[in-house]
Amino acid sequence: MSAVEIDVAVHRQLGELVAGMRGLQDSIRRIEEGAQRAEDKTATSHANVHLRMEQLADRVGELEASVLAIGTDVAEMKPVTDDVRRWKLMGIGALGVTGIAAMVLGVSFAEAIRRIVFVVIGKG
Repeated sequence: MSAVEIDVAVHRQLGELVAGMRGLQDSIRRIEEGAQRAEDKTATSHANVHLRMEQLADRVGELEASVLAIGTDVAEMKPVTDDVRRWKLMGIGALGVTGIAAMVLGVSFAEAIRRIVFVVIGKG
């Protein structure tokens, strides 16, 4: 092999090495870009998760406040409800007593009218 042939072979091999190195560099660059995009997506996803968690915490806080307010309202209503129940029971009792009294009065009134009719007719 002559010096020119060796020189051509060396240049060809060096060209192949350079082309291979450039290919490796391109592959490494694409891998780095893909990793960067994955990191960006991960960061965005984590930000969204944290935002949702904060919103959820706010909603739970509002729910706790609402439950506390409802509990306070129910505690305030309980004495009133108990009074209304007591009044209802007293009203039912009063209606019963009034009904019995009206029945007795009606029977007495009917008996009085019957006696008056017998006196007027002359049977009594």
